[in-house]
Amino acid sequence: MMNSTTEKPPGWVAWFDRFTKYLSEDMLGGPKRLKFAWSINLHKGSTAFFVLLLMVIYGNFSTAAWVYLALHGSYGFIWVFKHCTFPDRKWEARVTYGGFVVIFLLLALYWIGPFLLISDVLPARPEAPGWLLSLSTGIYALGVVLMMVSDCQKHFTLKHKSGLITDGVFKYVRHPNYLGEMMVYGAFALLCQHWIPWLVLAYFWICIFYVNMRMADVSLSRYPEWPAYKARTGLLLPWRIFAKRVNGD
Repeated sequence: MMNSTTEKPPGWVAWFDRFTKYLSEDMLGGPKRLKFAWSINLHKGSTAFFVLLLMVIYGNFSTAAWVYLALHGSYGFIWVFKHCTFPDRKWEARVTYGGFVVIFLLLALYWIGPFLLISDVLPARPEAPGWLLSLSTGIYALGVVLMMVSDCQKHFTLKHKSGLITDGVFKYVRHPNYLGEMMVYGAFALLCQHWIPWLVLAYFWICIFYVNMRMADVSLSRYPEWPAYKARTGLLLPWRIFAKRVNGD
């Protein structure tokens, strides 16, 4: 049974959702012969080679550069592995040739961080301290695990039944996969020690991640269990648990 009424997204969220879908799926029109996932996987899978190429071109083989290569490079391979084993159905959408290029170019904004870290376009910065390398690696590891576990749970649960997923990593947080990915890219930005990668992340987190999460919530609000589930969960953080404990509930 579905709810007779569903939530509606804020106007700006709906606009950004339509605009992003046009850029990524319908740009320039024409036949839709390519998959969304192919452009994403091309970017993710080539990241390690791009970072390594930067290191060779600029002769930068610092500890921070090697750690960045290990983290961002491995994440790209992990993403491709995830797609091959439990793909997200939304990435199977067909896109135009223009949309395919736009998707890759948007994702290429993530490469600004390693370029700033490894190249010599900026004044020389001190070597990244050990605590920063440790913190970035720890956040990355936790983020990858959270993203993989939540996407895996989502894939195999929906494979056998439809509806809300209200247990496991979705018990207290409605979008743990997005939280995991934000932790991953936040770790990369920390390593870069510059404000520009954070500006790139602000765009993705607000205009794409937040919009996608709100639109997903609108879609899920058609289920009768939604009001109770939303009342006990947070969008990204399990803040309602802490609020209940503080209030003595």
